[in-house]
Amino acid sequence: MMYKCADIFPETIRIILIIVIMKAMLLTGCTDPRSKGDEAYLIRVGGSIITVPDFNKALEIAKTAYPHNSLQNPDATKAIQLRLLDQMTEEAIFLERARELDISVSDDEIEKEIAKFKGDYPDDVFEKTLLENAISYNSWKKRLKARLIIEKVVKNDLEEKITITPEEIKKYYEENYKNKNIKPDSVEDPEELIIKRLRRKKTEEAYNDWIKEIQKNYTVDINQEQWKKIAGS
Repeated sequence: MMYKCADIFPETIRIILIIVIMKAMLLTGCTDPRSKGDEAYLIRVGGSIITVPDFNKALEIAKTAYPHNSLQNPDATKAIQLRLLDQMTEEAIFLERARELDISVSDDEIEKEIAKFKGDYPDDVFEKTLLENAISYNSWKKRLKARLIIEKVVKNDLEEKITITPEEIKKYYEENYKNKNIKPDSVEDPEELIIKRLRRKKTEEAYNDWIKEIQKNYTVDINQEQWKKIAGS
């Protein structure tokens, strides 16, 4: 059974999976089914599995982003559950695609990205932020790895296939810089900066149609018995 997945790409292509706030990113992700023993699965896409405990843990984290009063409304809670189901289903599809492309992330890449995150926080504030949201460092690191893998899939399958014409570069420059008598605010070559911004914009615009096509290539198995227990229906 295929569900329509939520749009999880509202920001720039490089941070496209951070999903606005850290809480929304720190979901428990897809794993090798052999590591889950006899735990009941909820979502299965090829070799990528999300178990019921995975989903429940992610749901508790997701709820912290909403006012307590709104969670008293059964309809609001169900909407959160459905959105999370869509997000985790979409992620399972991406990770399965990564398996096919033999895309992976090295320990060095992960450590470099961790350094970037920590660089935005003074002293030990980063670790405290995780603790305040009841998120373990290892869980966060696991989610970071998943995000980096998915970014590589997006770059391979979509971003690198975007073309930018000289006419588009000229138009962007005239609309955003020349007519406003300002210069591109970067140490990069102005043309390279414009190309990056145009590619990012066109990638975001093309994403919804692209992901619909990707989804057609996969069979998504939602465990209806377990989902009914979660949704209370």
